[in-house]
Amino acid sequence: MTADVLDAIPAMGRVQFELPPELEASVPPEARGITRDAVRLMVAYKSEKRLVHANFSDLPRFLDAGDLIVVNTSGTLAAEVDAVGPDGGALAVHLSTQLPAELWVVELRRDGEPFRNAHAGWTVHLPADATAELLAPYERSSGRLWIASLHLPQPVLTYLAVHGRPIRYGYVRGSWPISTYQNVYATEPGSAEMPSAGRPFTPEVITRLVAKGVDVAPLVLHTGVSSLESHEAPYAEYYRVDAHTAHLVNDTHRQGGRVIAIGTTVVRALETVADERGRVHPGEGWTETLITPDRGVRAVDGMLTGWHEPEASHLDMLEAIAGRELVELSYEAALAEGYLWHEFGDVHLIFP
Repeated sequence: MTADVLDAIPAMGRVQFELPPELEASVPPEARGITRDAVRLMVAYKSEKRLVHANFSDLPRFLDAGDLIVVNTSGTLAAEVDAVGPDGGALAVHLSTQLPAELWVVELRRDGEPFRNAHAGWTVHLPADATAELLAPYERSSGRLWIASLHLPQPVLTYLAVHGRPIRYGYVRGSWPISTYQNVYATEPGSAEMPSAGRPFTPEVITRLVAKGVDVAPLVLHTGVSSLESHEAPYAEYYRVDAHTAHLVNDTHRQGGRVIAIGTTVVRALETVADERGRVHPGEGWTETLITPDRGVRAVDGMLTGWHEPEASHLDMLEAIAGRELVELSYEAALAEGYLWHEFGDVHLIFP
């Protein structure tokens, strides 16, 4: 595969490319005969316009004593539940985001595609005599997402543990247990889909980083369902950055170290609580912060991320950190070298 896989790049707008089906990671690395930390890693340096190809287990080579990695410890829910609509048709309900007043943002799907023919007032029947009542469309989702009231016989986490399964899209072959979709450092269930940039981490890699003098700080951002089908911007998501993590970020910068965000969720959370000087403050709530090239970033000095789909809004964030030229260069190389996309795929470390 050569660089001409990339389409012509327009003067404005995101990087444009076609993703060949063979580059969609359809099974976990473990099912391909390798460990989590054996997926491929591309390291991109903006200042040198240089790319390095490695494996994720090599990550400690690219970080220095005094650097800080910030991880999202949100755990993945078994957020997909079988359902039956008022029309008698089979549906799947994806629980996306828990709202105040015990309401949820949900997505309905039929035959693997978003179901957009629902109406306010619909009652959707779930296993064990549970129901979800659709109250109103959610924000700008064009009928894809709904605010719903759930009526369950058990607390939601217990109910999902019994009746739910991980959200799985069409490119994934086979069904995999919820442990397949958990990061090793996850502590607090709440994400509809795995914050997947952190999936390659293993206890061994973390131990080697700490032994080298790289610190690790946690935060929480509970992710909602992805928007691959309609290229929507991210919705409001719950986050929490505690005082200890804020202190570590600020102290790392004061000492001349780099703050490396593990995933787009970490960038979004840190940038939400960063002031104009880049100083991070403790915070908790709902973030609607969108990271774009015009806005830029203030609190992070690099990020680890997966490979994002054509027209995904996360590409704006990558350009905000790395610039358009490096993102184009990286994606061209990823296509040419056969890197794998999606939650079970390879990863991309960007140093601006």
